[in-house]
Order: sequence, then C-alpha cells, then structure tokens
Amino acid sequence: MYNVLVCDDDKAILNSIRIYLENEGYNVLCAENGREALALAENNEIHCLVLDIMMPELDGLSATLKLREKYNFPIILLSAKSEDTDKITGLSFGADDYVTKPFNPLELLARVKSQIRRYSSLGSMKITENQLVTGGLVLDTKTKLVTVDGEPVQLTAREYQILEYLMKNMNAVLSSSQIYEAVWQEASFGVEKTVTVHIRNIREKIEINPKEPKYLKVVYGLGYKVQKY
Repeated sequence: MYNVLVCDDDKAILNSIRIYLENEGYNVLCAENGREALALAENNEIHCLVLDIMMPELDGLSATLKLREKYNFPIILLSAKSEDTDKITGLSFGADDYVTKPFNPLELLARVKSQIRRYSSLGSMKITENQLVTGGLVLDTKTKLVTVDGEPVQLTAREYQILEYLMKNMNAVLSSSQIYEAVWQEASFGVEKTVTVHIRNIREKIEINPKEPKYLKVVYGLGYKVQKY
C-alpha cells in the first residue's frame, strides 16, 4: 500500500482529499502545517506528498526546500494562485506538479496516481550507485541515459559530458574554464562562448522553463552549477 502525505491548514480540504485517496486504497497521513509534514516524512515512508503553499508556521515552498535536502518522493503543490510565475516558482523549488484551487478532486487523484506510478515504476524510490540524481533529473553514468521526470533526454556526447561533470560536483560553482578543461581535456583560452552555447542547449533539453532554470543555474560572473534537491 502506498503512503500519501496530505498537508493543508484547511481541515475541510484536508478531509476531502483524505476521503478520496482512502477510497482508492491509499494510506493517508495528514498534517496541518509544514512542520508537521516534515516530522511525518521523517518517520514514515512517503510515496507522494500533496502540499498546500499558504500555511502557518512553515509554508509549502519552505517545506519543499527542506524536504528536497533528503527525499526524492513526488510533491504536488496546492495553491489559490494560478499565475504562471507562481507555478514556475513552485516547480523551481523542487515540486513535481502544481494544482490550482479550487480543484476537481478526481483530477488531483489522477495526478497523485500518475506521480506514484512514475516514482515507483522508474526506480526513483531506489537510487543506484551509477545514478546522479537531483529532483526529477537522473543521469546514469553506466548506461549514459539522462531522464527528466522519467522522460529520456537526447543529449550530444559533449552535452552529456558537461552535465555529468556538473552533476558529479553538484552545488559547486564551476567556471567556464574549469568545465572546458575537464570536458575537452585541453587548455582553455577564450572558451566562454563555447561553453555558454553548450549550457544553453542543455537547458533547452532538461528545463521546463529554460529562462527560469530549476537544475542548471548561472552564478553570474563566476560560472555554472547544478542545484541539488
């Protein structure tokens, strides 16, 4: 049986979601703020989290950031805000999906099923020693396969080498010269444009919104890094 953690400070919404999920055979754990959600995640195996953004004590975005330090289970955010910028912000914080209130419970149920199916069937619950993982981005150093949320990404050999180098040094800011020398195996002189073009191409392939990247980030004046979630 899969465990779904639902966190919302509105008890009516919380109970409604719980009933729908339990009727589908899920074991449901309930929390009314982000701190309670963190505690439940610490003490239970969670297969999916439905998390409201606006909550007292610890909001959903802050809770998502903390959870991504340790856990890779799917997170579906709930919010009354429907603007694209709010959705992009939620996804960039490490969420896997975003549902706007008011919502159709059957749609939310379908999204939970989809996320759990992807999480379990694609092996996200168990990360092998060959895999470099951050959020939904997975790079397998043995098979040379890169996936984002379970979907394969077609990279050129050079793009793969750059991404692998960055993911082996997650959260470290690496300059264009460092990247060039590590990947091209030659001295770097005036290589910034070459590296920039490759980084742009990688972003186009792995990011939902390349202009607001979740994984491959620029640290202006210093270089690039892959963010660890």
